Amino acid sequence: MLKKWLEHIEEGLIAFLLAAMTVVTFAQVVARYVFNYSFVWALELTMYFFGALIFLGISYGVRVGAHIGVDAFVRILPARAAHKLAILSTLLCILYAAIVVYGAWIYVDKIHTIGIMAQDLPIPQWVPRVVLPLGYALLIWRLGEVLWNLLRGGHASLLGDEVADAMKLLGDDDSKGDAA
Repeated sequence: MLKKWLEHIEEGLIAFLLAAMTVVTFAQVVARYVFNYSFVWALELTMYFFGALIFLGISYGVRVGAHIGVDAFVRILPARAAHKLAILSTLLCILYAAIVVYGAWIYVDKIHTIGIMAQDLPIPQWVPRVVLPLGYALLIWRLGEVLWNLLRGGHASLLGDEVADAMKLLGDDDSKGDAA
């Protein structure tokens, strides 16, 4: 129940950020070219929204298997070796994400301590930058889910399968063609 609720919040935030970026950018274009006026804060706000979208989207990509990578070597390994390599790579990804969370937390704390303000918006710099440690903490949680599934003997992958996705889409197109 809690997991589904958090997934909906994650998806809602990503959708909100994408929509907000679009609205702010559209309003800026209309204001500039129709009314010869410019919102000073629009570019900075859009950059903050885009950064948040990226750092929240990293963990979402792990959840839905959308990340791409080079897995040619893993595919030629026996299943047992590939499984062990998947566990090792997931552990290394968790370690990397933990290092980023730690460094990002120090970075955000220093910005907070110094009291740096945003350039064009009346907010402290640490507020939009806190998404960096939060996004990577969320990534650790998602990688933990992958690791748990792997340790239980299940199949999990950090990468998407472009070939399988393409074949599935091709199959969907074929079924539409047969009905016509």
